[in-house]
Amino acid sequence: MNASIAHTNAHDPIALDGGRKTRQGMTKSRIGWAIFGVLMLFGIIGGKLVSLGMAEIDGSASGRARDVITATRPPILDRNGRSLAMDILVPSLAAAPRLIIDVDEAVEKLHAELPDMDVNWLREKLDGDEGFVWLRREMSPAAQERIFNLGIPGIEFRTESKRYYPGGNVASHILGSVNIDNQGIAGIERYLDREEVEVLQAFGLARGRALEPVKLSIDLRVQNAMHAELMDSLIRYEAIAAAGVIVDVRTGEVLALVSLPDFDPNVPASALEEGRLNRVTAGTFELGSTFKTVTIAGALDSGLVQLNDRFDATQAIQFGRFRIGDFHGKNRILSLPEVYKYSSNIGTIRIMQQWGKENFREFLTLTGFDAPLSIELPETKLPRVLDKFSEVGAATASFGHGLSVTPLHMATAVAGFVNDGIMVPPTLFERSQSEADALGVRTISVETSAKIRYLMRLNALEGSGRHMDEIAEGYLVGGKTGTADKVVGTGYDSTKNFNVFASAFPLDDPQYAMVILIDEPKRENPQSGRTAAWNAGEVTGRIVQKIAPMLGILPNFSEFSEASLVPAEIEN
Repeated sequence: MNASIAHTNAHDPIALDGGRKTRQGMTKSRIGWAIFGVLMLFGIIGGKLVSLGMAEIDGSASGRARDVITATRPPILDRNGRSLAMDILVPSLAAAPRLIIDVDEAVEKLHAELPDMDVNWLREKLDGDEGFVWLRREMSPAAQERIFNLGIPGIEFRTESKRYYPGGNVASHILGSVNIDNQGIAGIERYLDREEVEVLQAFGLARGRALEPVKLSIDLRVQNAMHAELMDSLIRYEAIAAAGVIVDVRTGEVLALVSLPDFDPNVPASALEEGRLNRVTAGTFELGSTFKTVTIAGALDSGLVQLNDRFDATQAIQFGRFRIGDFHGKNRILSLPEVYKYSSNIGTIRIMQQWGKENFREFLTLTGFDAPLSIELPETKLPRVLDKFSEVGAATASFGHGLSVTPLHMATAVAGFVNDGIMVPPTLFERSQSEADALGVRTISVETSAKIRYLMRLNALEGSGRHMDEIAEGYLVGGKTGTADKVVGTGYDSTKNFNVFASAFPLDDPQYAMVILIDEPKRENPQSGRTAAWNAGEVTGRIVQKIAPMLGILPNFSEFSEASLVPAEIEN
C-alpha cells in the first residue's frame, strides 16, 4: 500500500508538467492563428487600398476627356486691348462612386447642402463603380467650402474654366457664347474653335489651345456708344428691333456691330429667346431707297448715264397691272442729283433703264450682293436676289424692293463706293492696309466714287438726311434713307415701316461707313414723322456725334471742304 502510494506520488509532477505544456501549446497556437488572421485582414485591406490606388480613374465625363472639358480659352480683346471675354476659375463638384463607403449617408449630406439636386438622380450617380462623375458644374466658393467640410470620402472638386464677358450684352452678337464645357457655340467663340480644329487637322497636330489673346477689330468705345443709342431708339420710337454696323472703308474692319434685342453671353440660354437674331449678318431685308445709291453708282460708272442727265418723273410708270410712283412726287423733269435727293422711284427706274437691266444685274454680282458674307461670324445668311430680272423686277429692285440683303452687305458696298471705288471684304479681326489692298476689289472708278460722295453729302444738306446732318454738324456725313413697307407674310403692310440709313463720314476724307436700321418705329411726337429721316437718320447723327471725337475726327466747318465735294460738271 505504501509502495503504491509512493509510486503514485513519484509520477504526479510528470502529469502536472504535461498538462501545463499542453495548455501552453494550445495558447500559443491560438495566438498564432489570431496573429495570422490579423495579418490576413490587414493584407486584404492593404491589397484593396493598393488596388484602389493603382486603379486608373476614368478620365472622361459624359464621353469627353476631362482635359478637353476644362481647357482654357484665350482672352478676347478689342482693338485697344480692352477685355471682351476672359476665363475665370470656378470649382465644380465631382465624385468617384467606387470610393464612396456609405451611399445613403453621402446622398443625405449632399442633398442637405444642395436641396435643388434630385435625390434619386444623386443616388443613381453615386451608387456605381465609375471612377469619375460630375455632380454640379460651376459652383460658388462658399458652396465648395460647405461641402468640403462634410468630409465625405469619394467626393472631390475640380477647378474648371468658366467664360466671363465683362460687358454683358454690349457685344453679344459678336462674341457669341460657350456651353457648359467651355466650347464655342455661337459668334466669334464658335469661329475660334472651328478654326483651331481645321488647323490641327491640316497639320496633324494634337488638340491643345493656345492662350495668346485674340484681338478683334472692335472698338469697345464705339460699340458702347452704338449700343446705347440703339437701346434709346427702341424706347424713343417704340420700335420692336434695331441694329447697326460701322466699318472702316479702307480696311474692312468692323468697329461696332449691334443687333437688338440681344442677349447676355454669361447666360447662353438667353440667346434662345424670341427675336435674338443677329440682324446685321443673319437677317436679310428689303433696304428700300438706300439701294438707289447702288443703282446710281453702277449707272454713272458705266458711262451710259451722266451726272447732268435729266429724267422724266412727271407721272407714274406702268408695268402691266403694276403702277409705280413717287412718295412725294415733284411731277416734273429731274436732274440726276434731284432724283437722288428727292428719292424719286420714277427717276431711279429711268436711270436703270438707260443703263440696262442686264448691266444692273451684273453690277449686283460685282458688288457682292448675291454672294455669302466673308465675315468670320457663323451666323450669316445668303441674300435673295433673282438670277435674272424681268422689266418690273429690275424696276422695283432699282429702288430696293423685291430683293433682300443683309445690312452688312450694304455697309460693305457703301464703303467701297466712297473709298475711291475699292470694296474690301469685312472682317472682325485687325487687318493692315497692305492686307486690305490685296483683298480689295474695284467696283467703280475713282471719278465715280467722287460723284457718289457728292450725292451722299447733297442728300444730307438738302434731302432726307437733313435731320441727321443737324445733329452731326461739322462731321461731313452723307447718306441715303430707306423707308420700306414691311414685308408681312406674302405681301406688304403699309402701316409698318422698316427704316434704314446708309451713310459715310467724313466725306472729304472717307474713313467709316455705317448702316442703321429701325424696325417698326412710331412717331416720336405729333410733329415728327415715321419715315427713316426721323429715326434711322437721327440715330445715325447721334452716333456720329458721339464716336467721331473718339476716332480722332474733328469737326470741320470749312466751306472749302464742302466745295471740294462738288464735281466740276455740277459747278459748270
